[in-house]
Amino acid sequence: MSWSSRTDAIPHLLAAALDSPRKVADLVNISSVAGRFAAATTAGYNATKFGVTAFTESLRQEFARRHLRVSVIEPGRVDTELFDHHEGEAEGFTAMFGQIQYLKPEDIADAVGYIVQNPRYVAVNEIVIRPTEQA
Repeated sequence: MSWSSRTDAIPHLLAAALDSPRKVADLVNISSVAGRFAAATTAGYNATKFGVTAFTESLRQEFARRHLRVSVIEPGRVDTELFDHHEGEAEGFTAMFGQIQYLKPEDIADAVGYIVQNPRYVAVNEIVIRPTEQA
């Protein structure tokens, strides 16, 4: 079954690509660099992020000719509350990343803005964005 036959956002985005003044629509998924590079002890997280990236690429291929641009942003360490919800994990990630300046959520929002503001003929498929000091 193709995604366009399901009751979800895809039909609305395809309609927008036809009817909107710009004649293009965007679907932007947020994944993680963990979807590119696996690490010990994070197998479940890595698997879900690899899945998001593969899902995005599949949708991109399926809908490119219908002017639905499908993109994925794969951030490195972003300063969010993610690690506050898992006791002891914040310390483990601090040890993994060291004392570096993390990305801000606004940095990821800026990347989304860059993707969606391009002209109809420009499709940004992937953005990998990390803190400068992140290995």
